[in-house]
Amino acid sequence: MSFLVKAISFGVITLLLAYISRGSLISLRLHGFYRFFAWEMIVVLVLLNLDAWFFEPFSCHQLISWILLFLSLYLAIEGVRLLRSIGKPDVDRDDEGLLGVEKTTRLVHAGIYHYIRHPMYSSLLCLAWGAFFKSFSWIGIVMALGASLFLTLTAKVEESEDIRYFGEAYRTYQQQTKMFIPYVF
Repeated sequence: MSFLVKAISFGVITLLLAYISRGSLISLRLHGFYRFFAWEMIVVLVLLNLDAWFFEPFSCHQLISWILLFLSLYLAIEGVRLLRSIGKPDVDRDDEGLLGVEKTTRLVHAGIYHYIRHPMYSSLLCLAWGAFFKSFSWIGIVMALGASLFLTLTAKVEESEDIRYFGEAYRTYQQQTKMFIPYVF
């Protein structure tokens, strides 16, 4: 894919992400502000390594990449499923900057949420690192580390939002689970 096509793709995707994030981009105290920049770095990673996506499919780095990408897909699907079924999102929840599925009214601590508080951000971490492992480069490592940093900031800010909404129940939940990786971090 040519540089021009990648640049145009990046611009179009950025406009779409900015539109989706428009409610959050106005304030540093909203988790969506930081998530936007994580998304941007992931888009750069995917576009940067797009030409290598299927090159040497059985090499070690490609196998690691595919494992991370499939894990990313699983975490995203399972995270959304549980948020919808147990979290009972309510469009009338008026927390500033929340997207539809984030407007949960019940704390979810079943399934994958029993082990990690942020499977959706874990999914994005796996996506970022999966895209990085397609083809190593200095810009790729900077983007993957940057996305990891912004996703950590996103989770920290979202946790303060969750404490405001769910109170002590969320603090207890924090003590019982890890942020992104079960039993580790």
